[in-house]
Amino acid sequence: MNRYRLLVDWEVVEQLNALPKAKRLIVRRALVKIAEFPDAASDFRETGPHGIRIDVHLAAGFAIKYWIDFADRHVKVLDLESADR
Repeated sequence: MNRYRLLVDWEVVEQLNALPKAKRLIVRRALVKIAEFPDAASDFRETGPHGIRIDVHLAAGFAIKYWIDFADRHVKVLDLESADR
């Protein structure tokens, strides 16, 4: 399997831990999907600071924002926010 290494910002971990169990499980499954196929998991893209491409995956009413570091085979989860923003 060509899985990427998933690196998650500590604030995202704290947000995830505070979610109700059902939503937490949905978001965790989404994170696994992102790690396995980061390009295919992207629902849309944004341009982040310094012009970097940020991918966004929607799950359980949340936008999971991540950056794919192709050279190191890392997926860096930067933010978890309400998808209603």
